[in-house]
Amino acid sequence: MALLVQSEEVVSREGDQQRNAEVSGCHEPPTARDQPGALPPAIEQVYRHRLPVRISHWLNVPFLIILIMSGPQIFNSHPALYWGDRSDRDQPLLSIRPVQTESGETKGVTTILSHQFEPTGVLGYSDGMGRTFPAWATIPSAKWLAMGRQWHLFFAWLFVINGLIFTAYALASRHATRDLAPTGKDLRGIGKSVKDHLIIRHPIGDEAKRYSVLQKLAYTGILFIVAPLIVLTGLAMSPTIDAAVPSLLTIFGGRQAARTIHFVVCFSLVGFVVIHVLQVILTGFWNNIRSMVTGWCVVKHEGVGHET
Repeated sequence: MALLVQSEEVVSREGDQQRNAEVSGCHEPPTARDQPGALPPAIEQVYRHRLPVRISHWLNVPFLIILIMSGPQIFNSHPALYWGDRSDRDQPLLSIRPVQTESGETKGVTTILSHQFEPTGVLGYSDGMGRTFPAWATIPSAKWLAMGRQWHLFFAWLFVINGLIFTAYALASRHATRDLAPTGKDLRGIGKSVKDHLIIRHPIGDEAKRYSVLQKLAYTGILFIVAPLIVLTGLAMSPTIDAAVPSLLTIFGGRQAARTIHFVVCFSLVGFVVIHVLQVILTGFWNNIRSMVTGWCVVKHEGVGHET
């Protein structure tokens, strides 16, 4: 799932790539490190993303879009979340429904733990229809539970297969342990990293060749916590899987609890994707896209600018 985890293994165009020294997961030319008094170039071209990463990343783009849009289609059929193994309609943790007022007006009402909101026009009621999510946000656009399930299940398995292949590659190449696992030094600098992100200050030079501590925490969290939870809670909602592995439902506290966890974790993934795309734009859209298409990107050093 290369959308969630980007490889920062860097190889300079200059010199013999096979003789480059490996430093902090980045391959850099001997001329930049070994020659006394040598200064780094003002603009350096580096090889950021290897082919398996790029393929996995672009496969995940349509997979995630279809999963994110077909999931709400399924939720439309029963727009409420509960805890445990029962659907207690009088005590939902969350519900999104059309409600008719005393004046005859229909509004979309979202209830979260007995607190009500009225996102009419987007949730609960839109385009003159009572539906949880609007037509533009679901696949298919019409309310069609059976087709929504087919889209969701088919692309869920493609997403799982792609994710397993990428995870195997990340572990075998030591990308996960070398580039993603935060070090003690990383964790001590978490305050500075948070401040830099808040004031939209991005790293330049050699720092731009490595993940920040916030990136490492986000990527490892998605790869080893969020994605597995999405898959396991999805499996727990399948009667066939429940019959084969009944302990799975016990772990999550029941089918309705698994459905709630699945919903919450999926929207945390949506939040990650939004932030990820925003960072791609803020740190140099075309440079980032070029690096994910060709593998090569430009890194600017001191005195050149902050966009990398």
